[in-house]
Amino acid sequence: MLRSLSLLLVCILVWSLPVGAQEASQPSGTISVTQDGRGDMAIERRIEAIIAELDGYDGVGVSVREGIVTFTGEVLDSESIPRLDELAARVDGVVAIENDVTESTDVAQRLDPVLDRFKSRMSQVVDYLPLLVVAILAGALVMMLGVALARWQAPWRRLAPNAFIADIYRVVLRLVFVLAGIVVALDILNATAVLTGLLGAAGIVGLAVGFAVRDTVENFIASVMLSLRQPFRPNDYVDIEGSAGSVIRLTSRATILLDADGNHVRLPNSFVFKGKIINYTRNAERRFSFVLGIDPNDDLAEARRIGLDTLAGLDFVLAQPAPQVWIKEAGDSTVSMEFLAWINQHDSSYPVARGEALRVVMAALTQAGIGLPEPSYRLNLVGGGLPVIDLPDAEKRAQALVVSEEDTPASPPPTAEDVTADTTIERMVEEERRVTAGDDLLSHAAPSE
Repeated sequence: MLRSLSLLLVCILVWSLPVGAQEASQPSGTISVTQDGRGDMAIERRIEAIIAELDGYDGVGVSVREGIVTFTGEVLDSESIPRLDELAARVDGVVAIENDVTESTDVAQRLDPVLDRFKSRMSQVVDYLPLLVVAILAGALVMMLGVALARWQAPWRRLAPNAFIADIYRVVLRLVFVLAGIVVALDILNATAVLTGLLGAAGIVGLAVGFAVRDTVENFIASVMLSLRQPFRPNDYVDIEGSAGSVIRLTSRATILLDADGNHVRLPNSFVFKGKIINYTRNAERRFSFVLGIDPNDDLAEARRIGLDTLAGLDFVLAQPAPQVWIKEAGDSTVSMEFLAWINQHDSSYPVARGEALRVVMAALTQAGIGLPEPSYRLNLVGGGLPVIDLPDAEKRAQALVVSEEDTPASPPPTAEDVTADTTIERMVEEERRVTAGDDLLSHAAPSE
């Protein structure tokens, strides 16, 4: 195995040798039977005269004998070696070519051309300095014009639906004028070909950066879309994928809510844009519901009538849409009956209204003798000497728990003032919006979904 690897390395080294060490390209055609010294001398002089006019062949010697051209010496560039073979093959009378020229490894010889090129380029830079200054001034003038137009806020406020989109317009305008300034400067220098390389490099870098900051870009695009088509307004009570609260503001990065406990909830705009949004404030009318278990031995129709009359008699319950009561399902020991009614949530507090309606309906059903039993179970323990315990049935338990109407004082029904909506959270939201008025993308002028 080691011997095979050694042979492979030797082959690679031989293959990588300079061209002069490999087989030279030879001239084709028939070989003349006559050859003299004058012909060899003429060939030698001709080849020497040609290579003397070429750069990089000062250390190359030429000798010709019987039409065979032999090159000796050193060159600085390995690519110059095969050019000697091509040149000699084109000279009439050449029979074969022996190219023994090698690449020079002398440090001083190899550095001399580098220094010459550096001096030449420095001289070109000095010659181009006046034109370079003009190009820089022209490009800077174009860029400054774009910055001045971007700072002019009046037209952007008319074109953009909100301040965030206006800022985007200004940034895009500045970038356009920056690119235009670069193009003008390169055109003055007659170096517009450089722009293609710059744009290609910028595209590759932009693609790499785009993958690296994908989440940031997604959040930015979501901010733009939310600011254009606003699904909520300031102080709207919303539920976004389980996060409920009143909307404080919409920034370029997140949506800020204030929950019922007064805590700030910050949601990334990409999450808000893709999530399910329930806006409770958009429609003033809101329905509440609750379920009560009715004794199946009682009159269910009478229980339904009492529930409807009780809900309809509440001041905060809307007449239209009218309250509704229906049997939801029949259980093992109770019949579930659902009670529904509508309120104006701008005037009434939803949780308070629902709680008061539940309390009043339960009291009305109890006073009418309609049982509201809990689910009952019979536990029979057999074996092991344990006694059998019979739990009281629903009728006995109801008789033990029901209090007569004479012993229970009647509580007055709630009024609209009792369920007035609490405005504490709204005041807190308005105060914070007043303090941070400049950092908000919500606008009543923008279209709403």
